[in-house]
Amino acid sequence: MHSKLISAACATVTAALLLAPTLAPAQGITITSDKPLDKLEAVAIFRDAMPTGVTVSRQGRIFVNFPRWGDKVPYTVAEIKQGLTVSFPDAEINREDDADAAHHFISVQSVVIDAEDRLWVLDTGSPLMKGTVPNGPKLVAIDLTSNKVIRTILLPPSVAGPKSYMNDVRFDLSVGAAGFAYITDSSSEGPNGIVVVDLASGRSWRKLNNHPSTRPEPDFISIVEGEPLYKHEPGKPRTPFVAGADGIALSPDGSRLFYCPLSSRKLYSVSTAALRNEHLSAAQVAATVRLVAGKGASDGLESDMAGNVYAGDYESDSIHVVAPDGSLRLLTHDSTLLWPDTMSLADDGYLYVTSNQLERQAIFHDGSDFREKPYLLFRVKVDAKPIRLDRKNTGKSATGSEEKISEK
Repeated sequence: MHSKLISAACATVTAALLLAPTLAPAQGITITSDKPLDKLEAVAIFRDAMPTGVTVSRQGRIFVNFPRWGDKVPYTVAEIKQGLTVSFPDAEINREDDADAAHHFISVQSVVIDAEDRLWVLDTGSPLMKGTVPNGPKLVAIDLTSNKVIRTILLPPSVAGPKSYMNDVRFDLSVGAAGFAYITDSSSEGPNGIVVVDLASGRSWRKLNNHPSTRPEPDFISIVEGEPLYKHEPGKPRTPFVAGADGIALSPDGSRLFYCPLSSRKLYSVSTAALRNEHLSAAQVAATVRLVAGKGASDGLESDMAGNVYAGDYESDSIHVVAPDGSLRLLTHDSTLLWPDTMSLADDGYLYVTSNQLERQAIFHDGSDFREKPYLLFRVKVDAKPIRLDRKNTGKSATGSEEKISEK
């Protein structure tokens, strides 16, 4: 009975299709498709290793980095000169040397220019994301006048443990004796949180350790290029790909730190005064956490002097802007913006962003690498001013003065 009904139904559908007009471009019929916002400009292409971080100096010098995730990476930090990447500051420091990790870049995840126009290099010290090597996790400052290393701050195992993954960093030089750095730990296997570094002493500590706002959202599954993203290595079962606190940005006055887990669609903020206060309990720091807005799933974040937060959306090949009131608007969208990673707002009013096809790596596809080179560095004009917090520029704005935190 059922087979006769199915056969009849199939015959009816087949007849209908035969009678339907054929759609062809010659007949002037337009087939609708995803519409990009034509704002992106390609700045550089990368034909070898995939990039993650980007930053732009006040003089317009562009720096990028390439973590050691399995590609051939002769240098993990580079400057872009005449469209080509050049090892920076030199080849020797970029030579991977686990036995002398304190004096070599092991696997750099992020590069950031501070208010004094120094280049800071954030080294995860974790090649292939397989665990940190001794003296690997560190912050390294490079003077851009001499192109020489002027400071190295090692992150101890109590801060950057064996399973830690130091991901991104922001600087506020307007507080303390020499300023502070804030780093996200996005580890997929270890604890997540915010690392605070006193740049004067070099001391560091963890805050919001495994707090729900720094952890992946429970049962989170990202949908990228129309497919759920699972970690799937040869001979191993598929598991959801999750990571914690990743994107990071500062408010114009430095009083709030914005952040988001990679595996989340929420934007949070926390009091920087609470983060800097070593004596506050975990509960006291957590009491200053605020849910800012819902958004797309983001890797990198950036902010401007008007209080806007720029959030990449790796699920929709887009960048959104979260306004100070928490509202969301689309800045740019393009199918070539495959996995927008790090963003950097430059003094020229452009927002720079790397696109590296992270979701196509072999670890997600049973050993098959579906990335298609080249990888790209884009920029989009936003006509906004970057946040450069130092003694002369406190970034005072409508967001108010620094929050006072009680130690009761």
